[in-house]
Amino acid sequence: MPFDVASVRGLFPVFGDGWIYLDPQAGMQIPDSVASAVSIGFRSLPVIAGTHSPQARAAADTVRDARQAIVDLLGADPAGVVFGSSRAALMSALVDALPLASWMDRNIVLSRSDDEAVLRPAVDGAARHGTPVRWAEIDIEDGTLPTWQFAEIVDDRTSLLAVTLASSVTGAITDIGPIAGHARAAGARLLVDASTAAPYVPLSMAELGADVVMVSAERWGGPRVAAMVFAEPGQVHTLTRVSMDPAAVGPARLEPDPVPPALLAGLVASIDYLARLDPEATGTRRDKITASMDATYEYVHRLLFYLVNSLSHLSNVSVVGAEAHRVPVVSFVVGGVTAENVCTRLSDNGIAALAKVPSRALEAIGVDEIGGAVTVGLSPYSTPYEVDQLIRVLGSFG
Repeated sequence: MPFDVASVRGLFPVFGDGWIYLDPQAGMQIPDSVASAVSIGFRSLPVIAGTHSPQARAAADTVRDARQAIVDLLGADPAGVVFGSSRAALMSALVDALPLASWMDRNIVLSRSDDEAVLRPAVDGAARHGTPVRWAEIDIEDGTLPTWQFAEIVDDRTSLLAVTLASSVTGAITDIGPIAGHARAAGARLLVDASTAAPYVPLSMAELGADVVMVSAERWGGPRVAAMVFAEPGQVHTLTRVSMDPAAVGPARLEPDPVPPALLAGLVASIDYLARLDPEATGTRRDKITASMDATYEYVHRLLFYLVNSLSHLSNVSVVGAEAHRVPVVSFVVGGVTAENVCTRLSDNGIAALAKVPSRALEAIGVDEIGGAVTVGLSPYSTPYEVDQLIRVLGSFG
């Protein structure tokens, strides 16, 4: 059965406003089921888990359901699921939780393809401890992250290695397998940020081979809640407690503050939404998510091919890494026009796009020197008509 984008769009009340939303990196649009779950949660779950009141018990059930939802998304263990308000908050918690031995006389490896939400806490933590940071550089020709370099920069003193599964500005997909091999050989902890890839591809902790995987729910239509998932839940107990609750146990040890249960209810609803993108999918929620992601991937990648091909036919537009294997996220430059001015004209025509997204990858490529790049992304609700409208406005620059 062909992907039914019309039915998917019917799940989003926002589309009555006439706008074209090509900015999922800033937050994918919210399905009605998610908004309703959060609204109901704020009315019925005003307290956090921890006491014996009916509301506190319901809050505890919601936390448990949210951990199980992440398990079904990633194929993980609920005892290894840590929640936080954002990736930055979770990365900061991990940096604070790492034992001193992970910093002293060690090094960490980061990549310029990652988002600042992951990079900044790690860089700051390394600076506090005087720990060297080694950088994996991107290929400035296509925006990809070459894996050969990790053999040179990862060694037996590397304690933490962080990479992204897919760039939030170029969409370029990282080949995690070889990187995971280098991390294992060196005894380094591998963290993979899968947030940009999560709305489009099935994810598996086992296949990624990472020690820790991070996802952020607003990237697929959920509330602004992030999860940090450990492949081996026992690793949680080897880290220093950062929770303000001295009695916290399990993954809650790494949660500085509890996430409001209403937002966790929205997280569960958002993963249920992903599972329903393919109405013919059957089996467990994990099975349905996998089938739905496969169907979504096929649809958005056909649309991605159309988008990149259409952009490439505009004489004044240069696509960053036009040939790269990517999720449906693209950055481009319009010759002689700043990214801010391009996005202003797009906005005047009812199209939401992103200008000059803070990115070490784009900075390395050099687009900041010519006015910055425009970044757009596709979603399960995107249509060929919306791509055509984008191309029409871009064509007006001549």
